[in-house]
Amino acid sequence: MDVKLEQLPEDAALLKQIIAQLLDSLQSLRRQNEQMTHRLQQLLRAHFGQKAEKIDPAQMALFAQQILAQVNQPQPTQEKPSTSVPCKGHGRKKLPRNLPRRRVIIDVPVENRKCACCGQEMTKIGEETSEQIEWVPASACILETVRPKYACKHCPDGTVITADKPRQPIEKGLPGPGMLAHVITSKYCDHQPLNRLSNIFARHGLDISRSTMCGWMGASAKLLQPLVDVMIEQVLSSGAIHTDDTPMPVLDKDRDSTRQGRIWIYRGDDQHPYIVYDYTPTRKREGPTQFLEDYAGYLCADAYGGYDGIYIGSQGRIIQVLCWAHSRRRFFEAQDTDAPRAIVALAYIRRLYQVEKAAKDLFAKQEHGPDARSLAAIRLELRQRDSMPILKEFETWLREQTGGANPTLPKSPLGVAINYCLGNWPAFIRYADDGTLDIDNNLAEQGLRGPVIGRRNYTFFGSDNGGRTAAMLYSLIASAKRHGLDPFAYLRDVISRISDHPSNKLHELLPDHWKLAKNAPRPDNPNPPQQA
Repeated sequence: MDVKLEQLPEDAALLKQIIAQLLDSLQSLRRQNEQMTHRLQQLLRAHFGQKAEKIDPAQMALFAQQILAQVNQPQPTQEKPSTSVPCKGHGRKKLPRNLPRRRVIIDVPVENRKCACCGQEMTKIGEETSEQIEWVPASACILETVRPKYACKHCPDGTVITADKPRQPIEKGLPGPGMLAHVITSKYCDHQPLNRLSNIFARHGLDISRSTMCGWMGASAKLLQPLVDVMIEQVLSSGAIHTDDTPMPVLDKDRDSTRQGRIWIYRGDDQHPYIVYDYTPTRKREGPTQFLEDYAGYLCADAYGGYDGIYIGSQGRIIQVLCWAHSRRRFFEAQDTDAPRAIVALAYIRRLYQVEKAAKDLFAKQEHGPDARSLAAIRLELRQRDSMPILKEFETWLREQTGGANPTLPKSPLGVAINYCLGNWPAFIRYADDGTLDIDNNLAEQGLRGPVIGRRNYTFFGSDNGGRTAAMLYSLIASAKRHGLDPFAYLRDVISRISDHPSNKLHELLPDHWKLAKNAPRPDNPNPPQQA
């Protein structure tokens, strides 16, 4: 809007009011511009930029004096590590010896085995071998269970007996344990949509519809639910649980479009090494509140507002531990609008992660030594010695940015990041007082990769029951993978045994117990196999 000077009032007080209003409008427009620029940069980075939240190593020069002081600190005498760098292997990797082998012999024809010099028959003195990897496509077979009938010819009653029919995973159903395990693994481990799997079966001569396999998955989840319930009890006995959630589109018969359900992950600690998932139709607080109703311990998560009621309602039973990766992400995104100060914050957080790496390196060096200490003990020592001073210095710096001559705007990206950090500061620094806690919640975020990749492929859940089925089967897949098991082999064995397994011994079918049982030496085989 054009303003002519002759139209401005002569009153100085009125002019000051106009200038003040203009400054307020300018500040508001500047804040809106920063927010729009911030959102634009996020969208551009999401589509075209790198996903890793890395900073330039040169930025650590901001803390050159502190880092040099730490390096120059007297360290306890340790055996000097070898400076030689192990040479990486070159060439082709050795083929696994556990795969079945088929020997193909290409022999010299009989008529060509006579010596060209003397004409005598030549003698075999050895052989040359070469190896190739061949692929034999998976195949299905029909298991025909035969139960002979027996009758007594001498008795007038004509009594007939047969052997008891073994219980099937699905009563009067067609799929055997291997077929169910294959479909579960294909969808919830390899992320194959059931319609795509139906086409794969068709190439092998099997006509199995998607709806039929949906029914199989629901029946499998019902069969395996008692085992998953045992896993949930174990996870809730953990000293610390990592949790997070991700949206999952769900079909709704009352709507023309999908609605957002949620998949929640709950990862137990090393003493309760299981991963379980829960499905809720919404993201309301009732979902995690109900799941964590009887839990007491640390909850490692983000600052989702729905958890606040859980912490308050538990009256101290559940203790909040926040994730530094979430905080770092906010400062990383704030570089677009206030790079100098955002980079300083990122450098502080990087120093905290360097302490964590030093603890892991020290643990790896002395893990099998005579005076070996646990990773938790090493973490606690280094965090108290190195991390706490960094945290105190970082807190002071953050508070300085909210005041002074050039304070950050509260609603600017950097201001939001600073307020997020300072507003939850006790939960952010809690990890430094307990070596069993992780600095971030990355374990939970990594555990959600499976459902997220699956979501891209099968697009949506067909119903809330389908979401609950997926959560149950994802729990078994993820827990098996956590122990390095082949999910198919594990599920095939569990599905074949769980119907007749005593309910008070279901813990024997948990992935870690199952792995120990498979690796245990047998009387006729004192050398246990290398893998389950």
